[in-house]
Amino acid sequence: MQQRADEYAPQRARGTGRLVTKAFGGRTRLAEFFQEGCSKIRLPETFSPEMEAILINTSGGLTGGDVIEWSVAASDSTHVSVTTQANEKIYRAAAGAASVSTRITVGEGASVHWLPQETILFDRSSLTRRLDVDLSENSEFLAVEAVLLGRKAMGEAVANGTFRDRWRVRRSGRLIHAEEMKFEGEIERLSQAAAVLSGQVAFATLFYAGPLAEALFPKLRQCLDGTAGGASHWNGKLIARLVAPTGYELRKILTPAISVLRNGAPVPKVWNI
Repeated sequence: MQQRADEYAPQRARGTGRLVTKAFGGRTRLAEFFQEGCSKIRLPETFSPEMEAILINTSGGLTGGDVIEWSVAASDSTHVSVTTQANEKIYRAAAGAASVSTRITVGEGASVHWLPQETILFDRSSLTRRLDVDLSENSEFLAVEAVLLGRKAMGEAVANGTFRDRWRVRRSGRLIHAEEMKFEGEIERLSQAAAVLSGQVAFATLFYAGPLAEALFPKLRQCLDGTAGGASHWNGKLIARLVAPTGYELRKILTPAISVLRNGAPVPKVWNI
């Protein structure tokens, strides 16, 4: 009997995770919780009124055709920090691209700190990533996305591949930030250009929009002094771009910078495990 082609198709990872918060008794509580497939969410006990959520991809990494979707909604007057259990690893893709999409909604007087650990791209990997954020008029949002082109300590390099990253941030329905990043083809050659990474293999974007942007700006600039990074502030938002020769060196810059934008609070504990 003739076999259909789709019967030989490799298994793909699929995952969906959704978290909605509510304010109750002066603390941030869980209102909705959903997880499916390889996407898991854990909520460790905290000793503060804020919530911390840890995202887990139980597939252990992503390759072509894998799809993960995350959704976080912070209701009015709630505060949640979201991180990941470990680095997200993007492996060589035989066909297609891995897809990771995140939607974040932040209510009035609420805050979301989106602090995933670094994404590691391997040679010939392919990743399309999307971040969509809807802010209320008086909400706060902090985000970091860090990428490593292989693990230098392991002798890895990313000669070829595809990486696309799309951000859209809106406040009260008005677009306040949009960016598109695309590495395609000969990534190792592209990254050598002075206008790209000048040969560095670790890079990150820090974004903050909220009432403390102007006050935090000089502190962040002082924190980045002497590093291969820079920060800008305009229209109520603050953006920093960081580059480093290794993931270790990037984290040494990134960790205190995140703490500055968290108004002195440290990075999530899982970052130190």
